[in-house]
Amino acid sequence: MATPEYTPFVFLLLLFQSGVWGVPVCQTPQESPTCGYKSCHATKPGMLNVHLVPHTHDDVGWLKTVDQYFYGDRNDIQHAGVQYILDSVVDQLLKNPDRRFIYVETAFFYRWWKQQTDDMQNTVKQLVNEGRLEFVNGGWCMSDEATTHYSAVIDQMTMGLRFLNDTFGHCGRPRVAWHIDPFGHAREHASMFAQMGYDGFFFGRLDYQDRNRRMVAREQEMLWRASESLTPPMADLFTGILPNGYNPPEGFCWDQSCDDPPIRDDPDLEDYNVDDVVTRFLHIAHGQALVYKTNHIIMTMGSDFQYENANLWYKNLDKLIRYVNQMQSNGSEVNVLYSTPSCYLQELHRVNLTWPLKGDDFFPYADSAHDFWTGYFTSRPALKRYERISNSYLQTCKQLEVLGGPISRKGPFGAGDSETLKHRLNKVYHCTVCVTSLSPLSQVLVSNTLSSLSGSSAPRVYCEHLNISVCPLTETSKKFSVNVYNPLARPVSWPVRLPVNGTAYSISDAKGKAVDSQVVPVSQATAAVRRGRGYAVNELLFQVQAPPLGYSTYSVSLLQNGPPSPPSPLPRFLRVTFDRETGLLSSLSNLETQQTVKLSQNFYWYNASDGNNSESIQMSGAYIFRPNTSTPFIISKTSLYLHVFQYNSICMRPTKRSRFIPWFSPWVSQVVRLYTDSRALELEWTVGPVPIGDDLGKEVISRLDSSINSSGVFYTDSNGREVLQRRKDYRPTWNLRQSEPIAGNYYPINSRAYIKDDKDQLTVVTDRSQGGGSIQDGSLEIMLHRRLLYDDVRGVGEPLNETSDIYPEGLVVRGRHLLSLSPPAMAADTHRPLAQEVVLQPLITFTDGELHPSTRLEFSGLQAVLPPAVHLLTVSQWDQDTVLLRLEHQYQASEITHTLLSLGGDPSVWEVSLKPMEIRTFLLRVRQR
Repeated sequence: MATPEYTPFVFLLLLFQSGVWGVPVCQTPQESPTCGYKSCHATKPGMLNVHLVPHTHDDVGWLKTVDQYFYGDRNDIQHAGVQYILDSVVDQLLKNPDRRFIYVETAFFYRWWKQQTDDMQNTVKQLVNEGRLEFVNGGWCMSDEATTHYSAVIDQMTMGLRFLNDTFGHCGRPRVAWHIDPFGHAREHASMFAQMGYDGFFFGRLDYQDRNRRMVAREQEMLWRASESLTPPMADLFTGILPNGYNPPEGFCWDQSCDDPPIRDDPDLEDYNVDDVVTRFLHIAHGQALVYKTNHIIMTMGSDFQYENANLWYKNLDKLIRYVNQMQSNGSEVNVLYSTPSCYLQELHRVNLTWPLKGDDFFPYADSAHDFWTGYFTSRPALKRYERISNSYLQTCKQLEVLGGPISRKGPFGAGDSETLKHRLNKVYHCTVCVTSLSPLSQVLVSNTLSSLSGSSAPRVYCEHLNISVCPLTETSKKFSVNVYNPLARPVSWPVRLPVNGTAYSISDAKGKAVDSQVVPVSQATAAVRRGRGYAVNELLFQVQAPPLGYSTYSVSLLQNGPPSPPSPLPRFLRVTFDRETGLLSSLSNLETQQTVKLSQNFYWYNASDGNNSESIQMSGAYIFRPNTSTPFIISKTSLYLHVFQYNSICMRPTKRSRFIPWFSPWVSQVVRLYTDSRALELEWTVGPVPIGDDLGKEVISRLDSSINSSGVFYTDSNGREVLQRRKDYRPTWNLRQSEPIAGNYYPINSRAYIKDDKDQLTVVTDRSQGGGSIQDGSLEIMLHRRLLYDDVRGVGEPLNETSDIYPEGLVVRGRHLLSLSPPAMAADTHRPLAQEVVLQPLITFTDGELHPSTRLEFSGLQAVLPPAVHLLTVSQWDQDTVLLRLEHQYQASEITHTLLSLGGDPSVWEVSLKPMEIRTFLLRVRQR
């Protein structure tokens, strides 16, 4: 096949740009006379207006699969059938034009919508255009806020909002963000919602101490200033806390799943109860008004998977509104109406009050003194890593779909294969401790594009278990090529480890230059964790370089009698020392800045509470983290120290300083690696199967203890973006009464955390979302794995005790932490690129045998590298000839010395300015040439 002549894609025409980057709206909105704020029922000045909001909360995967939830299957697990909810609600809305309903989860609505007739779709459009059916939030799901990465949140919101916009136009646009179910709320989510153009944000859960204080102070509604970098009001968002979580007031649930009595309004019957219902309702309304600031209050009338028989709800709500409002003739000052969150928000705006300001976030969340929901930050660590890898793969597929053009979408999956990946992946973001899982991801799109760009039709092989040294092709082939695609807009240098059975290999890069490599034995832990899925005895290690938004190809050949590997150069940026007796880390040095900190690292486990405690019966479970004591058990005080005398040429000289494998126990091990050109120390940990033969649940942590004087302060990222300060036993907005000294000091770590003093900053970059804290000065601990024996009574109904066919005695989890040491003023230049590379890691594919001489071995989709502060967040096919592009300034204002950045290039084409933490979205018409 002849090699095609490719140049990077060219942007021809700028169609649209916006700071509202949830989804661009390409049409000119036509203001409807009835939908949106104009559809709201009138309220009564001088009265207490009670806004009843009929709603359902439909988890996109929790105890059942998404399919089972939609169809109402496996109701023995949980009674829920979303298709019946939507059928019933639409029917009931048509019977009374005063009625209202809000719907949230676009994933379910999209599926229901596709099954409707044209007549039904037109009927629903009429309900939406009249504001009787209103969409809120509008994402594919209601994403968890602690463990999701911002790029994934943006994707799933874009997907849902685009469907609503394409289907319903202006009237389908949600005006309110609605996160009633997440267990704590991230500042970055509020910042994203503000930049997406939402007018307000409502949620249901916050810490019980915070709520109590806010109720007394009447501060349950506030202005959330959700960024320290973006100039107000770019990230300002009005935020309200709902009064009953997201449930109805006690005694007023009229769903088929509820036991509250209906309104019996026949005065001739003995069980007539209208007077009692009205009295109880007025009492609740007046009580709620005492803890809110205005003469408007909101009541959520619905709950999980309710309204399957919407007639039950609406028949009683109609009566409630009629009979309560009749009391106005007797002097009552309570007015009840059907409403929506946006209508309620409009009335709060009209009151024109000054609202309290919020600058931090809502983590950690506790619903009582010993019940901190900080365990789920780490629960199901294998799934959390699976999601992160899949998200990276999705971003790569979207890029390759653009770079490859129409040819990328040919194959058994048809056009829009990246859409298939989006639909599957977006279901995971709602619930990270649920049973949702991903289907195998299609590789057709990647193969099509890489074949087109390279001019080679050779079959491509994907090895999805390289982290445990399994790849059938590299284990058996004597000659193969390695293609490394880099989804970042800057070059990357990436270490590659391939399972092999040979002892010497020659490697050449895309220009034919020889590449240093080394062969080392597969570690004992890796051999054990494979469970027969591979048989390689060695690993081939070498460093690859990949251009921005492009690929590079490396050729690998087995040498029958190859010479021994040459001595490797010493690391350029870091030096690590180990204790001779224990084999543990003892110090870390930055060779560029001449910094050294004392540093030790070990593994511990907390004994999980079984509820047999005088203070509380709360157990540690999938959501709740509650250790039995504040002192963890060390995994091994006398670790066996194994010296390995050979390692790859990009790491260290083959001396006793080579590769270090501290062996902590039969179920915990770690490999420590330091690459020549890396500014980070790699700790690859393997944990499991966690033993439970002693009838003790275990929460396993890795703890770093350093000489840094952190003064009770550490820092964590918020959804992978801005960093927040955390202080031990402290909350910025109330005087904390700490009742759980460990769990109450744990926070979500989505991509990185660090401790620092005036001279040194020690940063840990994680490869998945985890939880952690700084319990002692100079210390940073991160939870790795949890295996528990009791349910925490938060709805899952089973212990967090994961097993599988491969690991019937308990799951084994492997991951990486990257450690860097820098002066605080320079640290962002290291940890942000590191975190970016872990989130958007190179995609590696293989071809067997020798490539055709005409094969194009290297390609870049960019004509120039973007500046260091600019991140190419999204490149995605929007329409047939239109591409969605997002550019992000990835530094906070405190991390840079300038606040304006131009992308340069020919000003006659286009120029973009980005401020710190700003994301801008563009729709571009693209031509490939």
